[in-house]
This record gives sequence, structure tokens and C-alpha cells, in this order.
Amino acid sequence: LEPRAQKTARAMVQVLKAAGVKFAVLGEMESCTGDSARRAGNEYLFYEMALVNIETLNEVNPPRIVATCPHCFHTLGKEYPQFGGNYDVVHHTDFLRELMENGRLKVHANGHSNVTFHDPCYLGRHNNVYDEPRYALQDAIGGGVVEMPRSRNNSFCCGAGGAQFWKEEEHGSARVNLVRYSEAKATGAETLAVGCPFCMRMFADASQDEAIQGGPEVKDVVEIIAESLGLDY
Repeated sequence: LEPRAQKTARAMVQVLKAAGVKFAVLGEMESCTGDSARRAGNEYLFYEMALVNIETLNEVNPPRIVATCPHCFHTLGKEYPQFGGNYDVVHHTDFLRELMENGRLKVHANGHSNVTFHDPCYLGRHNNVYDEPRYALQDAIGGGVVEMPRSRNNSFCCGAGGAQFWKEEEHGSARVNLVRYSEAKATGAETLAVGCPFCMRMFADASQDEAIQGGPEVKDVVEIIAESLGLDY
């Protein structure tokens, strides 16, 4: 429902088509995994949402699920099995890296030569996926990724984790997304690559703050790859 996440989804669709991948979407049958409900402590709501999704997914019986959200990736793959939902789930940056290695995606350096990457908490620390998004980015930009001092398992949260995304702002303390976005700006990178819709929203908001001028443009990894393929999304 979030416009920025829709743009990421459109980019992913175009890239999958370019790679000749057969895929399907649930459309109106798809609903939230319940991740935020569980992080906020509403276990009953999470349970109800999980059961509805598991019933749908078991009926569809997908051979693989590609998630553009690390929270969905984690919840579907690590938490649904206890309720009878056992699926092969992969984060989209990992899947994109596979397509590149298999030669199904032939990317070309797209001018994003100065890129830094933010490790989402539920992709990195919770699931130990660090290298895959970087490999995908390196192929797309034709060079290495500029690392922030706090990266990989020492990465700093965007500020949305633990259902904080839905809380009212706590005044009197530094805003986490501004702190992290400032770290990205300090690298001198022109683009801040992300792999999470929550991180995207937090950093997009931070980039508009009057206290930070001239910071990097925020893009999902798949958007950078789509541009390297000359795709419109």
C-alpha cells in the first residue's frame, strides 16, 4: 500500500521479466505477515494473521517465495513453520544475486559508482545475509560498495525496528533515522542502497530533513539493478 514500496515491487517485476523468470503474485489474496503485530507484543493478532496467510500459501503451494522485505523474509521463513507454514523463502537481493551468477541477468555499470549499503536488521543480524546484496550491487555498479563505519553485524538500525515505525516520535532525543542517514552522507556516497521498505521510508524521510542537506539518494538494490538493465519501472 505504501507508494515507495510499490515502486520497488514494480522494479522487481521488470527485472524478473528481463531474466525470464516465471512468477506469480497473490494480488488481493496477499496480506501482511503480522511481523509488526508480533514485534509490538500483540501475539494474538499475529497468530490470526499467520493462520490466514498459511492457509492461503498452503493452497497455492509455491515452490519458492521471494520477499522484498526482510521482516516478511524472516517471519515467513523462521516463524511460520511453528504454525504449519514451511516454505522456501529468499530475500530479493539474494535471488537477484543468483540470477546474475547463473547468467540470466546481464547487468551493465549504470553510473551509480559511489554507493553505500545499509544492512537491514532482519536481513543481516537476524539471518546473516551480508554478502549477497553487496555482490549484486557490485555487479550493477561495476565497482565496490563504500562501507559505513557501522556495517554488517555492527550495522546501526534505521529506527523502524521492533515496531518503532508505528510509534509516535519521542522528543528530546536524536532521531535514529537522522543519525544513520548522516553516517551514510559522511561516506560521500551519492546513493544509499537499501533492501527493506521500512529502511527506505525512514531514510527517505531523513533525506528531507532541513538539518541534512545534500545527502545521498535512497534506492532499493533492485532499482539500481533495473537501471543497470535500462528498464523503466
